[in-house]
Amino acid sequence: MIVIPAIDLQGGEAVRLYKGDYSKKTVYSSHPEELAKKFEGMGAKFLHVVDLDGAKDATTANAQTIKKIRDAISIKMELGGGIRNEETVAYYLDEIGIDRVILGTAALTNPEFVKSCIKRFGPDRIVVGVDIKNGFVSTSGWLETSQVNYLDFIQTLEEAGVTTIVCTDISKDGTLTGPSFPVYEEIAKHSKINFVVSGGVKDDQDIYKVNELGYYGCIVGKAYYEGAVHLEEVIKNVG
Repeated sequence: MIVIPAIDLQGGEAVRLYKGDYSKKTVYSSHPEELAKKFEGMGAKFLHVVDLDGAKDATTANAQTIKKIRDAISIKMELGGGIRNEETVAYYLDEIGIDRVILGTAALTNPEFVKSCIKRFGPDRIVVGVDIKNGFVSTSGWLETSQVNYLDFIQTLEEAGVTTIVCTDISKDGTLTGPSFPVYEEIAKHSKINFVVSGGVKDDQDIYKVNELGYYGCIVGKAYYEGAVHLEEVIKNVG
């Protein structure tokens, strides 16, 4: 399993939202690239970055900050938030040097876009974010909820050639109340897709449990920033 520390960007700063609410944020650093270097120093092999402004407005608002982060580290990096056309995918993968991008809203509204990206860039470089609210897929930076069941959506993604997803239960994100293990159990039961557990991690034991269950990866955000996860030790023990 891979342990993936997270940096969420808003206005060039590293922040965390509470349950995806843009009005409930905590700023953790004005220099996200320094945070990224710290994570690399702790042994992280992958970094998860989300452009919150991009997710909300479908822009590349934090592109300069993202480039700073990319230039500061040598570990792999995935990026999500507002990536809704092939030009933006190509920009981040080919020009900025991101290892893989995470498609969200566009994957739901335009399935052909996902297929086209996989064909052009390869399945290893295209990940889809499956954000869940009350069993349904949420879009537009978590501001809108569709009528599409998350398991149905994952099946559609598999059929389109997607091999990896990042799955977040919005009701858990930033709450430090533990991941939605029943949701992940359902995914594992109904799908062979690689999935990254995201949202709600509260302590080291949550990460060890994800590892014991044999899941592909686990994102750690607020729990690290609040001092509840011993990241370096966990990375050493897990992977």
